[in-house]
Amino acid sequence: MREWWVQVGLLAMPLLAAYLHIPPPQLSPALHSWKTSGKFFTYKGLRIFYQDSVGVVGSPEIVVLLHGFPTSSYDWYKIWEGLTLRFHRVIALDFLGFGFSDKPRPHHYSIFEQASIVEALLRHLGLQNRRINLLSHDYGDIVAQELLYRYKQNRSGRLTIKSLCLSNGGIFPETHRPLLLQKLLKDGGVLSPILTRLMNFFVFSRGLTPVFGPYTRPSESELWDMWAGIRNNDGNLVIDSLLQYINQRKKFRRRWVGALASVTIPIHFIYGPLDPVNPYPEFLELYRKTLPRSTVSILDDHISHYPQLEDPMGFLNAYMGFINSF
Repeated sequence: MREWWVQVGLLAMPLLAAYLHIPPPQLSPALHSWKTSGKFFTYKGLRIFYQDSVGVVGSPEIVVLLHGFPTSSYDWYKIWEGLTLRFHRVIALDFLGFGFSDKPRPHHYSIFEQASIVEALLRHLGLQNRRINLLSHDYGDIVAQELLYRYKQNRSGRLTIKSLCLSNGGIFPETHRPLLLQKLLKDGGVLSPILTRLMNFFVFSRGLTPVFGPYTRPSESELWDMWAGIRNNDGNLVIDSLLQYINQRKKFRRRWVGALASVTIPIHFIYGPLDPVNPYPEFLELYRKTLPRSTVSILDDHISHYPQLEDPMGFLNAYMGFINSF
């Protein structure tokens, strides 16, 4: 009996080894086009991917888009063209560790570094002295909070924020409900490198699909695009490091929530109310209590955590209504 198990083990080992070294999936034509139409700039020796489209001629308006976890700037593709009809420049980046940007390991990923990368990108584009509209989602909301804090400190070299629109981000640690896998990975420990190495499309798709609404879930091809962005540059192996933002958000709550609470620029929140990560009504009640001056757009009750993908027209209309209100 012992010899039988040994034989099974010997047969399984090369299969497991091959599984753990499966190459990333090929890019779909749409995702490949997104990559080839973008550019890279270098931040402290690291390559950062970004998109920069010229839209309305003669308009001074610039919008910078900050994506969520664990995806990339491709999250904005459904509203990209609509934004170019209103703004002169539409800019988005893949944060360090995401999408087509570099994913160094080991590396101490932090919200502070991501905010500095946004500032560096705008300097690279010669826009450091222009007034910027920020549009963010999820993880990008936290980066926007740090950028807002720096703006309020009037530090030289920081970007000037004209307006801020957040969407379905866990800006309050006390109302944020991370997924089980996120909880396991964010605390590190011996399980993290094992779990990240074992992560595959099946695990990813089964974990991400529930944060979409029942009628607006992504197709399998859309999930493969998301997974391809994660697997690029072995990004699955840095997910546990990226998830340290959850701990950082708790540690720096006073800094980041305080920046929002004392804001004087126009601020708006677009909310998919079926979001299990930022549940209704707890999140919205705390948001309105903390930011009474902010306006809010609540989308249809079946829209969840990815409103710009689930209801792109509703999202775009809500954002345009905000932008055109001041």
